Amino acid sequence: MEKTTAVIKELKPGGFVVIDGVPCRVEKVQVSTSGKHGAAKCRVDAIGLFDERRRSIVKPADETVEVPIVSKRRAQVIAIMGDKAQIMDLEDYSIFELDIPEEKKDKLKPGEETFYYEVLGIKTLKEIK
Repeated sequence: MEKTTAVIKELKPGGFVVIDGVPCRVEKVQVSTSGKHGAAKCRVDAIGLFDERRRSIVKPADETVEVPIVSKRRAQVIAIMGDKAQIMDLEDYSIFELDIPEEKKDKLKPGEETFYYEVLGIKTLKEIK
């Protein structure tokens, strides 16, 4: 699993974080100080990259959290089989099958190049912004 760590208060909207083992895109970061001697707390609201579910965590502002490493890779479409595409990575030439997301159903053609994303060992053709 490819991930690193970051201090929670340094996360920015549009960045990535792992919440409950699921890679998510950060939407909002709120830091609040509580009381005279209280430590600052940080709330992070995020959306899952693969399931689009909203998740949030609240932790002390100086605590570290896991951040997934999102790698964008080039591949060639070998074949289309219904809702799946057979893809060959253009760096290590490995061949595997991926589900075709709705937004790419009519655009993917055999022989063309495309991009896929690998996050925490999960590969997807879905656009990760």
